[in-house]
Amino acid sequence: MRARWSCVLAAVFCAGVVLWAACSTAVPVSSPSPQAPDTVSGLVVDEDGPLAGATVRVQATNNATATVADGTFSLAGLTQGVTVTISAWKDAYYCAKVEGVVPPTSGITLSLRRYQTNDNPDYEWISPVGENSCASCKAGVTQIWLDNDAHAASATNPRFLSMYNGTDFEGNQSPLTRRGYSRDYGSFPLRPDPSQPYYGPGYKLDFPNTAGNCASCHTPGAAVDAAYATDPNKVIGADTYGVHCDLCHKTAEVQLSADTRLPFPNMPGVLSMDIRRPFPDDPDRYQLFFGTFDDDNVPMEDTNLPLMQKSEFCAPCHFGVFWDTVVYNSFGEWLESPYSDPETGRTCQQCHMPAPSVLEGETMTNVAPGKGGVERDPQTIYAHLGLSATPEVFLQKAVTMTTTAGLEGNTVVVEVEITNDQTGHHVPSDFPGRHLILLVQATDADGNPLTQLNGSQVPEWGGVGDPADGYYAGLPGKAFAKVLEEAWTEITPSAAYWNPTRVLSDNRLAAFATDMSTYTFTAPDQGEVKVEVTLLYRRAFLELMDQKGWDVPDKIMEQQEVRTPPAAE
Repeated sequence: MRARWSCVLAAVFCAGVVLWAACSTAVPVSSPSPQAPDTVSGLVVDEDGPLAGATVRVQATNNATATVADGTFSLAGLTQGVTVTISAWKDAYYCAKVEGVVPPTSGITLSLRRYQTNDNPDYEWISPVGENSCASCKAGVTQIWLDNDAHAASATNPRFLSMYNGTDFEGNQSPLTRRGYSRDYGSFPLRPDPSQPYYGPGYKLDFPNTAGNCASCHTPGAAVDAAYATDPNKVIGADTYGVHCDLCHKTAEVQLSADTRLPFPNMPGVLSMDIRRPFPDDPDRYQLFFGTFDDDNVPMEDTNLPLMQKSEFCAPCHFGVFWDTVVYNSFGEWLESPYSDPETGRTCQQCHMPAPSVLEGETMTNVAPGKGGVERDPQTIYAHLGLSATPEVFLQKAVTMTTTAGLEGNTVVVEVEITNDQTGHHVPSDFPGRHLILLVQATDADGNPLTQLNGSQVPEWGGVGDPADGYYAGLPGKAFAKVLEEAWTEITPSAAYWNPTRVLSDNRLAAFATDMSTYTFTAPDQGEVKVEVTLLYRRAFLELMDQKGWDVPDKIMEQQEVRTPPAAE
C-alpha cells in the first residue's frame, strides 16, 4: 500500500498541499437545460445524502460559495468555455474535486468522505527529507523550514540537550545532584559541590532515573505514546527533526480549558494534542494530512483544518507550568494582550509564518511544482519560518526605542523609552534564561566615560568582568528578564525550571507596554557629550553560558547615538 502513495506522502508540509490532479471524485455532467453562461451549479453529498454548509470553490481562486440546506450550490463569475476545477470541503471531511468543468455546466456532484476520528499508534512518521519524504514533492517549502525554523532542530539543539543531560558542549557532565534529607520534607537538592568540576545544571542530574516530559514538546512524535518515558537522546527517524512536518499536519485538535483557554495542568506538548495517524492498509483512509487549503489537489488524503491558522494551535508547546510556577507562557501572554482580539489582533501564524514564501529570492506560487501542484496566489502560501529569537532582522523589529539627552546644569540627563509595539507576547518570552540588556554610555569629546550620578545599573547576573567580553554588571543601564530562584538551593537566576522555583522578579515588556528609565552623568567642563544606547538580546544568563560553553553572541536589537551641545562658556 505504501507504494501507491509514495510520492504524495510529502503532502504534509505546506498547509493544504496540492499534488496530483488524477483524483476526481465525480464526473462533470453537461447541463441539460440553459443557464447563465458564466455559471457552474451542482450538488455536494456525503454517505447520508445532500450536505449543507460545504465550501465549494473554483480551485485556487477566491470564487467560492457554500451549499444550502439541500446541498446545492451555484458559482457565477466564470468565463464561458474556459475549463476549471471545482472543489468542495467541509470540516471533518476530506477535500473533493471535479476536473474538466466547462461553464456553463450544471448537475455536478461532489462526494465528500469523512476522515478518521481515531489514531494508529503503529503508523511510521514520514521523514522531512530523503526518499518518499516531504522534500520529495515539496522541496521548496521543506528547505525554507529546514533553514529557518527552530522546530526542525528542537530534538538536536545542542543547548537543549546540554540542559537536559547536564553537560557542556564538549560532553563533560556535571556530578549528579547532591541531596540532603529532612524529617519534615524528605529528600531535597543541595548546591553543587564547589570543589568539583561543574558544567551547569541538567534534568538528568536531578532526576537520573526518569525521562521527564521534555520530549512532549521537543520530540512530540516520539512522545505521543509515552510522554513521560521518552528520552530525547534516543529518538530516531523523522523524530530527529523535532517538531516535524508529519506531526504538525496530523494534529486534528488541541485540548484547552474552557475556563482559562489554556492547556490543562500537567498536559504539555503532545499531551494536549489530538493526533490522527492514519491506517495505510485502509483503502479509504490510508493517509491524512491537515493543511490550510480547502481545495486541495489530493482529495483522497488531504483536508483543510481551520485550527492551523489560529494561535490555539501553538498553545500546547508554548505554555508550561512546572511545580505550580508558570515558566513558558508566550501563548498565555498573547491571550492576555490586544493581539488576541479576533477583529483587530494578529495570530501567532501571521507573525511567525507570514506569506508569501520566498526561497533564494523567488516568491513561491506552487508548493509542488512538477509534482501535480497548481499555481496559487503567493499570499496563500505561508512561509515555514518559525522565526524564533535567532534572526537579527526579526529581533530588530520587536520593539521601538527612543533616546533623548540634554544638559541640565552640571549634569547630562539621558532618558530612554522602550515600547513593545511589534510583538504579541512579552519580550523576551518562554525559556527563562533569555533576557535583554540595556547599556547607556556617556563620553566626553575625548571618549572618556562620564561618571554616573543616578539611574539603574546592569545587575550582577549581567556578568562580572571585562565589558569587552560581554560582562556588563555595574554599567549604566538595566536588564529585562523573568528571574527564577530555586526553592531549595536558592540559586538565582536559574534556568533549571524542572526543579521547584519561584519567580523572583519579572520586568519583561508585555505587548504594548513601555519602559522609561533616566540616567544622569557628570557633565564635562567643555566639549560635546556623546551618548550611546544599545539594547541587546542575550539567549541565556552569562554564568550558565560559561558553564555550558555556549558561544552565542549577543544580538543588537536597537542602537542609537545622541550628542549634546557643548556646555555654555
